Amino acid sequence: MSTQLEQVLKKQQQQQKAPAESEIENVIQLVGFMVGDEEFAVPILGIQEIIKPIEYTRVPKTPPYVLGVFNLRGSVLPLIDLRMKFGLSRSKENEDTRYMVIKHNDEIAGFVIDRLTQAMRIPESAIDPAPETIHNEQNLIYGVGKQEEKLVSILNVETLLRRDF
Repeated sequence: MSTQLEQVLKKQQQQQKAPAESEIENVIQLVGFMVGDEEFAVPILGIQEIIKPIEYTRVPKTPPYVLGVFNLRGSVLPLIDLRMKFGLSRSKENEDTRYMVIKHNDEIAGFVIDRLTQAMRIPESAIDPAPETIHNEQNLIYGVGKQEEKLVSILNVETLLRRDF
């Protein structure tokens, strides 16, 4: 085999080698959605499913943002209106309204969102930590993802599912 051919083959092998771990950047896969005029996202692995609104039953003596419970294939789940949880006024359901069923460990709940936007992949390096708040242990924001011309608030699924009712 000629030396030139050996060099070409060696170069190809070097290019085919997997990049070192330090060269691989972790990417977070998220699902974006609107609540009011603001776009939020949650990690795709935390979402069990997204469904069109179905009938729910009001539960007395719960906070106003807890709309009630609904039956999803035999499981009774709480239904939380994110608009109201975030201090916005409740809006009428429309053709874009969805229930996003989120699960983390054994906690599971449905959340009313105004509409889905997009699936997104954001490198960890493009996610800044959540802004400091007075009640840091109750912070719903995991971080702020930077995408081209916009910022997306990434919600902390564990905090979102924490029962305070």
